[in-house]
Amino acid sequence: MTDQPVPAKVPPGERRVLAALALAQFICSFAGSNMNVMINDISKDLDTTVQGVQVSITLFLLVMAALMIPGGKITDRYGRKRCFLAGLVVYAVGALLCAGAPGLGVLILGNSILEGVGTALLIPPVYILTTLLYPDVTSRARAFGVIMALGGIGAAAGPLIGGLITTGISWRAAFVFQALVIALIVWLSRGIEDPLPPDPHRAFDTGGAVLSAAGLVLIVMGILAADNDVWLMIALLVLGGLVLAWFFRSTRAKERAGREPLLSLSLFRDRTSNLGLITQNVQWLLLMGTSFTVAAYLQVVRGYDAIQTGVIFTAATLGLLLTSLAAERLAQRRSQRTLIMAGFALSVAGVAVLVALVAAFSTAWAFVPGLLFIGLGLGVMLTPSVNVVQSSFPEERQGEISGLSRSVSNLGSSFGTAIAGTILVAGLTTGAYAAAMITLGVIGLGGLAAAARLPRVPGGTAAGAATADTAPGTYTAGTAPGTETAGTAPATDTAGTPPGTGAEPAAEPPVPDPVRPPAPRRPHRA
Repeated sequence: MTDQPVPAKVPPGERRVLAALALAQFICSFAGSNMNVMINDISKDLDTTVQGVQVSITLFLLVMAALMIPGGKITDRYGRKRCFLAGLVVYAVGALLCAGAPGLGVLILGNSILEGVGTALLIPPVYILTTLLYPDVTSRARAFGVIMALGGIGAAAGPLIGGLITTGISWRAAFVFQALVIALIVWLSRGIEDPLPPDPHRAFDTGGAVLSAAGLVLIVMGILAADNDVWLMIALLVLGGLVLAWFFRSTRAKERAGREPLLSLSLFRDRTSNLGLITQNVQWLLLMGTSFTVAAYLQVVRGYDAIQTGVIFTAATLGLLLTSLAAERLAQRRSQRTLIMAGFALSVAGVAVLVALVAAFSTAWAFVPGLLFIGLGLGVMLTPSVNVVQSSFPEERQGEISGLSRSVSNLGSSFGTAIAGTILVAGLTTGAYAAAMITLGVIGLGGLAAAARLPRVPGGTAAGAATADTAPGTYTAGTAPGTETAGTAPATDTAGTPPGTGAEPAAEPPVPDPVRPPAPRRPHRA
């Protein structure tokens, strides 16, 4: 039997440190959605098109997705706090550059490149620092509850906040607002202490980082080219697939040679985790795809201003908050698999209701029921999906899987904006809008199918894999020490525990893997 880890003392200035980490997640999520209500204002001011603004938004999300795994890796080499602060500074420079942008090119440089790179540097440390600074189950669950709650609010309320700022002042002021929040985060971060020293001699797979980023960029650019040139789209998609295949082949060769690759392929050998990653990708695809499509339609077709568009999106924000606040009670009564499936069912139903009501009625109220359903569904399933993935791996692999998880989620955001936005800008009419939303709904059904394949009952999973239907607070035999099943609020969860969740430790300690010896725990310093 393995002793339970002794809870560490509460870090000094805990509230200030947690506020800094949570605000960092908020501002990055806010940046991904607030520009959707500025489409008209930006395109007129910079003399560009809706598609130009769409490219800027999509590239921002893509840069995050492409660099999130390398961003997580370099924290070991240069230190978590140092990378966190560096990311904040790069992000702030990008935001100020956007505020004074004279044209689309500068906007893309500031928003898509600098803010994207800054986010990729600062987000992995948020999750790694929280894991290390809050080593006991209860404190970590509450910390991630706060972080994910602010992240959800930033994504869902971004259109409303951005609309208020744009209408009241200017779209440029929204970027100044981001820079001011970054300055506040830097001030709050003074009390953060990195629990582990950096390892300047840690190897970094530069070639793998370049190949993975290039492959993802080519694939998303191929999707964006769909409305202009089908052959260019096919060429970019094929080329992107070949580059990614090269990346995986290179990674396999490095592992066989005993060198450390950018991303270990063993992360993809866990079936439960793979299914969980698919559900994460589709969830963020639905959220960002719906946000861009509805916002573009309201402004370009209906002629709504930024604040009117943001107010309509309040329905989705309200739905997300309602189910997020109920997440702890839901997790105690229902399995992770059930919650994820219910979330997809609600979201897909919301898409259907949205398309039907908007086609039948011209009032703005026609958008409310569908957006409310979508928000309710997303709030139900965002946290369980992350929990399923994180709980599939032991403590020593949390840094790797956290980076992969964040990358997959951001890639879903890129896909959502690229796919739905491309359909919409190809012909800004009611028919194109409906086609974009129906496409999102069909992809949502794919996410539901993936959730349905999550394991139903304990047993039958690989050692160390999470069991999606295990009751909260229990362990599965054969699980690696330090990992709980997906039904818990685990001590190794590095993303997304519902607010207020304080699951009690299991009555019995985990059973060591009969084949592999238990991995030694790393000491934590508060």
